[in-house]
Amino acid sequence: MSAEWFLSAVISVLGFTLFGHFEEKTPKWRRLSKWAAYYGMTALIRRKPGRPWTFAWILGWPTLGFVFHLWWCRRNGINPLTAEPKVRYYELRGWSR
Repeated sequence: MSAEWFLSAVISVLGFTLFGHFEEKTPKWRRLSKWAAYYGMTALIRRKPGRPWTFAWILGWPTLGFVFHLWWCRRNGINPLTAEPKVRYYELRGWSR
């Protein structure tokens, strides 16, 4: 297995394990399509621009997501690690409690 696919799989597993509980009310099709797009772009970048750009994508996208997450949570008064207060988090996501 190439290093690109191994690193992508590790990031996916870490994402599912550590942050899956924040997506409890997100439809399954949306959660799966997010990862399908991530793997699809990984394959496309690996095939066209090449290996260095693939690693930039694999590591860069989660890094940008993390930075956006911190900014969004702080801007909306949500703890970025615990999603508290839950009522406010659910309200911002458009979920009912």
